This record gives sequence, C-alpha cells and structure tokens, in this order.
Amino acid sequence: MPAALSAPLLAGAPPATPSPSAKDTPDKIRKAAADFEALLIAQMLKSTRESGGGMTGDEEEQDETNSTMLELGEQQLAQVLANSGGLGIAKMVIAGITNHANR
Repeated sequence: MPAALSAPLLAGAPPATPSPSAKDTPDKIRKAAADFEALLIAQMLKSTRESGGGMTGDEEEQDETNSTMLELGEQQLAQVLANSGGLGIAKMVIAGITNHANR
C-alpha cells in the first residue's frame, strides 16, 4: 500500500464520513438498488454467453467487435430488466437498507 494512502490511517485520523448534504434519499437508494440488480443480471448474461449458451453459437464466430456489441446489449437488457422489477433483488436491497436505517 502506498505510504500516502496509509498515512492518515496510521496517524489515527478518523475515516471520512459523508457530509450531511450527501444524505441518502429514497430515490438515491432506489436507483442504487436498481443499478446493483442490473449489474448482477449483466454478470449472469455474460456468464451464460461465455459458457456457450449465448446467442451467437461457437466461440470461433465471436470476434472482438461482436463481443463488445453483445456486452453492450447485455448491459442495456440488464438495466431495462432491473428498472422494470427484474428479479426482485432491488426490492430486497431497498427493504434491507430501510429496515437497517430504521433501527
């Protein structure tokens, strides 16, 4: 670890805390939860494609451009799915954060 990064921790400085203006609003939490779910869905789609269960068939047919286009398509599909309810992961994240904040 570079000395510049570890120096404040070694000097006993408290870790940075968010400013009061950075308070999480329900809209911010909802967006973060949907983005998290989209990330998970995109990873599932990518794993499916890489395991040979994708839409393009053989790995030999996939060149770099095709792979990039598929990744962008997977990310967009994942975002749309997550924003429309997706797998319900975002709802669980929101509920967990809300319950933890209300303690």
